[in-house]
Amino acid sequence: QVQLVESGGGLVQPGGSLRLSCAASGSIFSINAMGWYRQAPTKQRELVASIAIFGGNTNYADSVKGRFTISRDISKGTVSLQMNSLKAEDTAVYFCNALWVGPSDDIEYESWGQGTQVTVSS
Repeated sequence: QVQLVESGGGLVQPGGSLRLSCAASGSIFSINAMGWYRQAPTKQRELVASIAIFGGNTNYADSVKGRFTISRDISKGTVSLQMNSLKAEDTAVYFCNALWVGPSDDIEYESWGQGTQVTVSS
């Protein structure tokens, strides 16, 4: 099993920066990929960025390319999201996600953090 805890959310002004962190615990060596999703009020949850744990390959939503950077520290079991040039439309609850395999099978499981609020406003 994998447990995720997010931190780093807060209030920032447009154009500002914020760094989110996600700490994984449990069977961290079973994790294949981690990512950040966000959900704004009345909107569906969307993928913001993801990263493969082993190779480090990344994927970004078009709306955040060039502004957000996802990274991971394998030894610490953490994934971070550096958010620059923040816009009002980035306001949402941001959730950490992990894809991992079961200890005795090849079935892929999914874990979610509880979310951290990011508000971009003047």
